[in-house]
Amino acid sequence: MRFHSLPESKRYPDTEDEWAIVLGRYNTVLDELFAGLDVHVATMDWSGTPVPPERPHEQTRWHPGAHHWTSVLTDPEPGDPVYTHVYVSRMPWERGCIDTLLRAVADDATAGVLITDVGLRRIHHPYDGGADVILATSAERDRLRARHSDWLSAHPAGL
Repeated sequence: MRFHSLPESKRYPDTEDEWAIVLGRYNTVLDELFAGLDVHVATMDWSGTPVPPERPHEQTRWHPGAHHWTSVLTDPEPGDPVYTHVYVSRMPWERGCIDTLLRAVADDATAGVLITDVGLRRIHHPYDGGADVILATSAERDRLRARHSDWLSAHPAGL
């Protein structure tokens, strides 16, 4: 299911009050999914080589303690391949513990972020404008959707 970060599906925050709403919505859902649990946080970088280059400073600031997990050829264009390099960390979930990263995502400064429980039963994928959430059961999804129905898109497809 998809939640929007701001009322009326506004994509980007302009004021500190709107930033508080964005981070509040991200953290509320993350708390409901992961309170008391360890989580894996995955971030991604892209390059034209199978061996990842040194991570940009801002990525290490947004996702401290991450280590390279794997690299995957995601676009095999001859002469111009693209590799996705995945970096992962594990931490106990605490509200606000990844706010720097969430703020970078909401500001469209980074993408490809996933937060999941260590059993991979729940996945939270924040993006600029909202978050997609994948849950283990439709009943769990329906309960979360009901609690935050005012954060859902008015679009018939839920987008």
